[in-house]
Amino acid sequence: MRKWLAEWPRVAAPLLVALLVLGGWEWAVRANNVPPYILPGPAAIGAALVRDWPLLWQSLLMTLQVTAMALVASAVLGLLLAIIFAQSKLIETALFPYAIILQVTPIVAIAPLIIIWVDQVWLALLLCAWIVAFFPVLSNTTLGLNSADPNLHDLFRLYGASRWQVLVRLRLPSALPLFLAGLRISGGLALIGAIVAEFVAGAGGAESGLAYRILEAGYQLQIPRMFAALALVSATGIAIFLALSLLSRWVLRGRD
Repeated sequence: MRKWLAEWPRVAAPLLVALLVLGGWEWAVRANNVPPYILPGPAAIGAALVRDWPLLWQSLLMTLQVTAMALVASAVLGLLLAIIFAQSKLIETALFPYAIILQVTPIVAIAPLIIIWVDQVWLALLLCAWIVAFFPVLSNTTLGLNSADPNLHDLFRLYGASRWQVLVRLRLPSALPLFLAGLRISGGLALIGAIVAEFVAGAGGAESGLAYRILEAGYQLQIPRMFAALALVSATGIAIFLALSLLSRWVLRGRD
């Protein structure tokens, strides 16, 4: 009970701000008679969300599928490559700059090429989302592996621990908080990468994601539906971040 009383302002304050913003938005739209094809109010957006929910839900599932696969691929490959970097400074020096190049290159610039080169659309979307989400896991985990306590490292060596034992029992546990922090960042980036790739691909039909629904609604001047799809994207990003934050707290419980 005491813990709940301490936590409730963290939940109530953002909700209060959201209610004030939405209420002011609805009042401004109604007071100025703004047409819904220019700027719909929250009520019109909510009505469009309810009306078009089956279509938007199907598209959301497709976007989530790409996002989840990209996040898992980023976590696995980022962790494995960070372990390789931690074991060999030469390999890290040789390859890390290319990981930075992937990070700083705008995905909008290379997504059209990826979609041209890769025959399967879903694989191209996955690759684009992975490129965006990969670097935070790699950089954070590499930093964590290299930040293990040097005194403990010397102690492991003193007792004759092998490189594998040092990695598993010292460096990986030390890197876990930073790995999870990178994973939280990559969760949102994977969603952004999936949305951007869908925008570039413009793939319609039964397997279209939320980005295509946004484009489709814009072409048809169904602006409330466009805002409803945008709201779903935002809510999905928040849900991913909260889920990964809860995962981090669960994994790291009892470490402090």
